[in-house]
Amino acid sequence: MTEYGITSKLTSYLFISLVLNVFLASTTFASSAKFAGDTLSLPYLLVGNDLYNVSLRLVKNSDPLDLKLLSFYKYSSQVPVAANTTPVFSGNVLSIPVLRSANKSYQLQLDYIEGQEVFRLLDSVVVLKNSTDGVMCNYIDSTPNNQQSLTITSKSEWGCAGEKRTLNANGIPDHDVGVFPNANNPNAISKQSVSAEFPLAPVGATDPTQLGGPRGVIAYVLNGVKVDAGTAGTCGDSGASCSLAGGQGSWSIEALGQAHFDFGDDENHAHVQPGGAYHYHGIPEGFVTKRGGNSSEMTLIGWAADGFPIYARYGYSVAGDSSSSLKLIQGSYKLVGAVSDSRPSVSLYALGTFTQDWEYSEGLGDLDECNGRWGVTPEFPQGIYHYYATDSYPYFQRCVSGVVEMSPTLGGPPPGGPPRGQ
Repeated sequence: MTEYGITSKLTSYLFISLVLNVFLASTTFASSAKFAGDTLSLPYLLVGNDLYNVSLRLVKNSDPLDLKLLSFYKYSSQVPVAANTTPVFSGNVLSIPVLRSANKSYQLQLDYIEGQEVFRLLDSVVVLKNSTDGVMCNYIDSTPNNQQSLTITSKSEWGCAGEKRTLNANGIPDHDVGVFPNANNPNAISKQSVSAEFPLAPVGATDPTQLGGPRGVIAYVLNGVKVDAGTAGTCGDSGASCSLAGGQGSWSIEALGQAHFDFGDDENHAHVQPGGAYHYHGIPEGFVTKRGGNSSEMTLIGWAADGFPIYARYGYSVAGDSSSSLKLIQGSYKLVGAVSDSRPSVSLYALGTFTQDWEYSEGLGDLDECNGRWGVTPEFPQGIYHYYATDSYPYFQRCVSGVVEMSPTLGGPPPGGPPRGQ
C-alpha cells in the first residue's frame, strides 16, 4: 500500500468530533512509541509530510505477530517532533526507532500487508541498550581554590574503559563554598580518596535500592564531590531529645526544607562531615553555574551509582520529545496526610521536618520515587533513564532504579538488601 493509500485509509476512518479535535490539539504527548496491554501507541507518526497520532491493536493469537489499526488522529497544524525518536511510515514499512515497554526500549519495523489490512513484524525486535559510552568519558578538571575555608585544588578525572566508567578525585569542590567550620557545622573540608566505578551500560532493576550514608554512596557530581541527601540527625518520639549527628531517635531530620534545625549548609546545599568530606544535600548551585546551567538547556551534573546520568533542575516538558520546551522538573512527593501518633508534635516540629513526613505520590510531579524518569536528553537523543536534582523534595534521589555494582567508594547495599523508607 502506498503512502497515499495509507493516508486515504486513515482519512476514511476519521470520525473524531470537533470537541475531541480541540482537546487533542491542546494535549501534550510523549513522542516515543509505547506498548501496553495489547495496544501500540504512536503519539507521533510521520506519513509523508503529515503527522498522525495512531494506535494499533495486537491481533490475538496471530502468528506471525500482526497488529490492526485501532484509532488515529491527524494533527491539523505543524507539530515539531524529535527526528531521532519519531516513527515513520514509508514504502509500506512502519519504522519505530524507540518503543517503550515494561521500562525497556526496543527498535522494530512493521510491514503493512494491504490485502489483510494488518501490520506485521518485519524483522527481529532489537533491544536497545542504555549505553552511556562516549558521554563525558574524558571529563578532567583541576581548579585551584583560594577561599577563606578552602585552599586545596579540586581534582577530578573521569574515564571510560571496557564496561566501566571510572572516577578518581580528591572530593574537593571546584566552586565557592561557605565558611567551614561554622557555628552549626564544626568540620573543615579536607582531601578525600575517591575511586569509583560505574556501569557504562546501566540496567534497570526490578526494585529500587536505597543508598546514602552507611548504605553506600548514591552518586557523585562531576567534580568528584559525593551526593548524600539524608542526614544522621534524629529525634525521639517526644521530640525532647534530638541530635544532628549520630542520634538514636526514630525520626530522621531532613537537612533542607525545614526551619527547626540548622546543619550549617552553604548556598550549594552542602556541608562537611566529621571526616572532612564536603557533600551535597541538594542542587550544587556553584557547580551548576560553572557548567552554564540555565532554563534554556538541560545540564548533566553527575552519575548515579547504577550508571544512569543526573541532570539539574530543568528537563523537557514532554519526556520523550527534545523539541518540547524546557520546564522546571518537580518531584512526586507530598506531605503525609495521616500523622503518626508516635511522631513529635507538629506544633513543635512542622510537617516536613522529618524524612517520614514525606510520601511518594505517583503522578503528582514529573518523576518516580527515585527522582528519575525515562526520556530524551541532549546527550541521549534516543532516550535513557535519568535522575534530577530538584528544588522540590527529595532534592537529590534517595534510591536508584538500576542495578548497583560493588565499587571501592560507592560501596553497596548491606547483605539482604537495604531497609526501605528509613
